[in-house]
Amino acid sequence: MTTRYLLAAGAFIVLTLVQPGSSGGPAQAQPASALTGQVTSAEEGPMEGVLVSVKKAGSTITTTVVTDQQGRYRFPGPRLTPGPYAISIRAVGYELDRPNVADVGANGPVTADLRLRKARDLAAQLTNAEWLASMPGTEDQRKALLGCVNCHTLERVLRTSYDAAGLLEVQQRMGTYVNQSTPLHIQLRRAERLMEMRGDERQRARQALAEFLSGVNLNGRPSWPYELRTLPRPTGRSTRVVITEYDLPRPTIQPHDVIVDPDGVAWYCNFGEQTLGKLDPRTGRVTEYRVPELKPGFPTGALSVRFDRDSNLWLGMMFQGGIAKFDRKTATFSTWSLPPDVNKDMTQVNMTSPLHSRVDSKVWTNNNGFAAVHRLDLATGKFETWEPFRESAARGRNHNIYDVIADSKNNAYFTDFLNEHIGRIDAKTGVLTLYTIPTPRSAPRRGQMDAQDRLWFGEYRGNKIGMFDTRAERFAEWTAPRPWSQPYDVTLDKNGEAWTGSMLDDRVLRLDPRTGVFTEYLLPRSTNIRRVFVDSSTTPVTFWVGSNHGASVIKLEPLD
Repeated sequence: MTTRYLLAAGAFIVLTLVQPGSSGGPAQAQPASALTGQVTSAEEGPMEGVLVSVKKAGSTITTTVVTDQQGRYRFPGPRLTPGPYAISIRAVGYELDRPNVADVGANGPVTADLRLRKARDLAAQLTNAEWLASMPGTEDQRKALLGCVNCHTLERVLRTSYDAAGLLEVQQRMGTYVNQSTPLHIQLRRAERLMEMRGDERQRARQALAEFLSGVNLNGRPSWPYELRTLPRPTGRSTRVVITEYDLPRPTIQPHDVIVDPDGVAWYCNFGEQTLGKLDPRTGRVTEYRVPELKPGFPTGALSVRFDRDSNLWLGMMFQGGIAKFDRKTATFSTWSLPPDVNKDMTQVNMTSPLHSRVDSKVWTNNNGFAAVHRLDLATGKFETWEPFRESAARGRNHNIYDVIADSKNNAYFTDFLNEHIGRIDAKTGVLTLYTIPTPRSAPRRGQMDAQDRLWFGEYRGNKIGMFDTRAERFAEWTAPRPWSQPYDVTLDKNGEAWTGSMLDDRVLRLDPRTGVFTEYLLPRSTNIRRVFVDSSTTPVTFWVGSNHGASVIKLEPLD
């Protein structure tokens, strides 16, 4: 996999210390800058929207700011302690003309002007969204690739020279891997999910995809037979942000979900390994806790982590066939396995919804292996099961219950990822109701319930943010500002703004639902975004996400 951002390397250029100006006036609202400079290129002159990142020698923390309209960047003084910092940039189509290191001192700001040149390998810098925008083909042909980015980038596919026959073999092999596989950590399925295409239908779909891909990859050609298109750099409000990235101890760690507790400590579940992680943002220190294995020999990893009202953490244990609770005070796990009749080889328990379990002492979860919803009675340890799509599955229509989210009365709502449904299970009666999202085949993915019992969710194939008012039983939708954004998950902050991210374009979207205006924040490097989290205890709010394929946790702080 090609790295899409440039780390400063080679000979170091230590830049001159500049004494701060003596204004003699009162302290400014903005903190003094530890490091400043201007970014320019021969083609554009001063460049707005260039991400400038610095990382201190020996540190696991990278800090990033974005250049303004004059091409200036500023690192606030408190962010950087004295020492040498390697400088890297992100600006699609450009790279640093030489390695740069800034020696930040304790006596005043350092100035480091940066000169960029045209990139030697533009393809290495493209996001998944830019590849999809570049390649020819129908929308349906390109949407068939949206499943690939779960495990790797599209660049990895499009740099190959396989013909259709070779690509068909690759698809067949990859179909044996579980969702949490990556090129660094492959795990095999024990059985296929029940509600997927099978037999001739699946073979026809794979053949069509293989033929399409063989026309857009290299396949005996020296270059791609189409123009490589790029997205514009950030401008205006999108440049007013500070981004901090915390490296995790191993490259195989996949921080699928990141959430922050009342003490400001970040927690993440590990998508591919049997660990729960804790990150102290003040120091970058990571502590890992070993999650019990319930089904030895089955694939490891957890897909979701959520808080209950006491800020204990609950995990969906995927192919381990159960759920886990981690008590933050005692640092101990409790686990519950599904009963044998629903704990099959393909069972995949992805989500839990513990937030409102105090209502009736019950916790909702789902089964992605055969489109079921389960409910755990904490008093008895027994599970109940609903299979909403058993009859339609028998008629050949596929469904995929992706997320389950409870409202304030602990009624369960779930997303039907293969179609356009939000389902509801009444907590008292068990009655099932299905609601149809206005956009067909929109693939509602993950969601979160706000304080008004409105369900906010990502419409992955619809390229929209969706909201379902569960009390009024009414939908609202907002289309993402660019094609191929494909929102994954949505959360609402204390100001009423909705936040989402994507596995495709490395951009965080911030929506004001009152005006329909989006703000886009570009992240410093390729970031496979899954669950999104906003800490509303800060002012401005703070956005958190895991880099699921980059083994890091990212904190984004808007400056307004």
